[in-house]
Amino acid sequence: MGIFDKVLIANRGEIARRIIRTCNRLGIQTVAIYSDADADAPFVKEATEAVCIGESQAKKSYLDIEKVINAAKETKANAIHPGYGFLSENPSFVNRCEEEGIVFIGPTAEVMKLMGSKLESRIQMHAAGIPVVPGSEKDLETVDEALEVAENIGYPLMLKASAGGGGIGMKLVQNSDELKNAFNTTKQQAISFFGDGAVFLEKWITEPRHIEVQIAADTHGNAVHLFERECSVQRRHQKVVEESPSPLLDEALREKLVSTALLGVERIGYTNLGTMEFIFDGDQNFYFLEMNTRLQVEHPITEEVTGTDLVEWQLRIAAGEPLPAQQDQIKKNGHSIECRLYAEDPNTYFPSPGTIKHLALPEKDVRLDFGIIEGSVVSPYYDPMIGKIIVHDTDRQAAIIKMKQALEQIKVEGIVTNLPLLERIMDTEQFTSGNYTTNFLTEVSTV
Repeated sequence: MGIFDKVLIANRGEIARRIIRTCNRLGIQTVAIYSDADADAPFVKEATEAVCIGESQAKKSYLDIEKVINAAKETKANAIHPGYGFLSENPSFVNRCEEEGIVFIGPTAEVMKLMGSKLESRIQMHAAGIPVVPGSEKDLETVDEALEVAENIGYPLMLKASAGGGGIGMKLVQNSDELKNAFNTTKQQAISFFGDGAVFLEKWITEPRHIEVQIAADTHGNAVHLFERECSVQRRHQKVVEESPSPLLDEALREKLVSTALLGVERIGYTNLGTMEFIFDGDQNFYFLEMNTRLQVEHPITEEVTGTDLVEWQLRIAAGEPLPAQQDQIKKNGHSIECRLYAEDPNTYFPSPGTIKHLALPEKDVRLDFGIIEGSVVSPYYDPMIGKIIVHDTDRQAAIIKMKQALEQIKVEGIVTNLPLLERIMDTEQFTSGNYTTNFLTEVSTV
């Protein structure tokens, strides 16, 4: 018997396949849930059993809490792994799991709700002595209120939805006219996407770098970090390339960063895996940005550098076991890079759904976390990421060379992908030198 008898995976695509692999290794049965659009997807065939839970639209399938709960009850799954996206950071879903006696593989609903509010999490981190970006400390209800706050902080500013994520509900404003124009539309977008219209302002950091710390905490009072990930290569505030360790940090700055992250974890009484995200300015000052209360898309690079299986860590912590390793046992080894392959135009970033008629992938020296195979359909209903290419080597330069070789071997026919952009990134002086910011992709084109 494994840690759990049977785990339902409340997700799809590459993360569902990823969770299935670890469960198989641990002897845990798996239940896949799928929509009509995913009936022939690889993850459905790879699970121990599978349940169709509705129509292709996510709100009628993967986002329907009661359908997911019913699937778990019908298949007698005693735990649910949410993956990322969909219901992974929904406190109501966590509460429903608890009501039904199903273990939710993640943090508590209370902590999830607390950190799901960017405003409230700012307040909590500030109280813990953790630096936060200068900004408003409450929901801005009117344009006039926002303008008054903006004058005190100074432009440029980032207007943000408190409940936002994935780059949605964020708008850079350079002056009062731009703030006036953006305020109501951002509020409406926040209500539409998150059911919460709260917005706030933050000072825009020039030359920003986005660096996050992977943390893990058990129910016995132990917490550790698994070092950091550099996530500054982004388009539309969403990550495209990540690496670990960050080329920016020396050991002294790294120690300061991870210690700060653990201080935040202690403040809120966090359990399971999570990610503390920080923004760095041009002078290497860092500020708390937000916390993701789930597994991250980019978790493989941490696994490669630390030699861990983070999904296994999640399962063991959720089962009530102590952390698999203490801090002094967690070492970083070499360098890892992850590239996200998207079904999208590499210059406009517009999605490009369709059928993959031919797919050639590297066969050695690379980790491939893909949700599709040749003949798969990339659906217009979900995120256009089709897979992740992950490499690991002794140092950063060797990892870059290995990634370039891997990308050269990839061939995708039938849809447009961002493969040319990934190849271009690896060739730029900014990336190879490690001297890049979140503005990087505005300066890079495949043309």
